[in-house]
Amino acid sequence: MFEVSQEASDRMKKFLQEQENPKPIRILTTEGGWRGLYLVMAMDDQKETDEVLTDRGVTFVVDKKLFERAKPIRIDYTHSTLGEGYVFESQLLKGKEGLFTGCRNICDTCEDG
Repeated sequence: MFEVSQEASDRMKKFLQEQENPKPIRILTTEGGWRGLYLVMAMDDQKETDEVLTDRGVTFVVDKKLFERAKPIRIDYTHSTLGEGYVFESQLLKGKEGLFTGCRNICDTCEDG
């Protein structure tokens, strides 16, 4: 239902170690213009409405309603001609195979945009 690849996990741990006050990594949605809804990540505090997930020692939070719509979720890290970054596989992203359905980095806060 939720999985993070070894490389993605290693990069997330490095990112979190570099932060002054690390928080859980929130998985949330954002609009991507022509490509529509997609998933991104940002550090954020846990809320009452969150599902808390831990994989390979990294803690994630995701709104329970979003998690029910999106599961299973798999996060990987890719290197391609488009660059490198985190890539999501999710029920929410069905039909978008071949598009970059992820984010380049983890944002410091959900407000970073």
